[in-house]
Amino acid sequence: MKTTDATVLDEPKIRRRATDETIEPAIESRLRPTTGVKEAKIYIDGKFYSEANAKVSVFDHGLLYGDGIFEGIRFYNGRVFRLEQHLERLWNSARSICLTIPMTRQEMTEALLETIRQNHLRDGYVRLVVTRGVGNLGLNPEQCKNPSVIIIVATIALYHEDFYRKGLSIVTVATRRSNPASLNPAVKSLNYLNNVMARIEANLASADEALMLNDAGNVAECTADNVFIIKHGQIFTPPITAGALQGITRSVVFEIGGEFDIKVIEADFTRHDIFVADECFLTGTAAEIVPVVKADGRLIGNGKPGPITTRIIARFREMTHKTGTPIFD
Repeated sequence: MKTTDATVLDEPKIRRRATDETIEPAIESRLRPTTGVKEAKIYIDGKFYSEANAKVSVFDHGLLYGDGIFEGIRFYNGRVFRLEQHLERLWNSARSICLTIPMTRQEMTEALLETIRQNHLRDGYVRLVVTRGVGNLGLNPEQCKNPSVIIIVATIALYHEDFYRKGLSIVTVATRRSNPASLNPAVKSLNYLNNVMARIEANLASADEALMLNDAGNVAECTADNVFIIKHGQIFTPPITAGALQGITRSVVFEIGGEFDIKVIEADFTRHDIFVADECFLTGTAAEIVPVVKADGRLIGNGKPGPITTRIIARFREMTHKTGTPIFD
């Protein structure tokens, strides 16, 4: 390894295990309200709409071209976890693509908190979207005069709890992570086709997640998660320059590593390093922290979530329920 100085979404494939019962899907397959919230209220440009009436123009460039940005944010026990960091990344993404967010950070904070209040939830997920706005069918963003802000609150269960106890299986896919010189993964844009194509490959391989490499053949990230491996008591994760998103949960792992006096190192590594790792786990706002026990058919370590991963998950869950921006106070 070369060290350098990072309801609504998805669900894993359900596979039958030789010695265990079939795991129920994390998200029910029957038709249901998209948010999973009864009488959901969705914020669009300063107003609240029912789920059935929440609509955007077919000429919005977020729809036509994926021209926009978003954040996925979690709230637990009446507190929004790492809200300031999420808004910082949102504003950075907007600046990178020359998109003016039509409100201040304080106004955005209050709009987000009020949307949660309107939906009467203490635990859940927020999808915060800023689109380029309505334009014509041309590509030129200068035609879009008024960016749109959309805030959706939902309940979410990305993975069944069983996967946090027993671990995921991942597979390396042919789809490479977008080169930062073309579409920088540091921008959390609405154009997620790169990730979607990798997800399709994982589905076809009956894997729970897809491992994406960069053009150099090094590990970048998964479709919606940062990747960590543990070897000889040290934690490694790809640097942002490898094509990894600067994940909020990723940064929390660095903090937890410091608390545990465990060194967390940003380093380029390959599939081989995952195969021979002692432990592996993924991080993301939706996924939280989830163990990986198999990669490309090879067991990682002893094929069970390792002790360091288990400690990190426990500490992370403690942090999410005790810290954050109060919603109702």
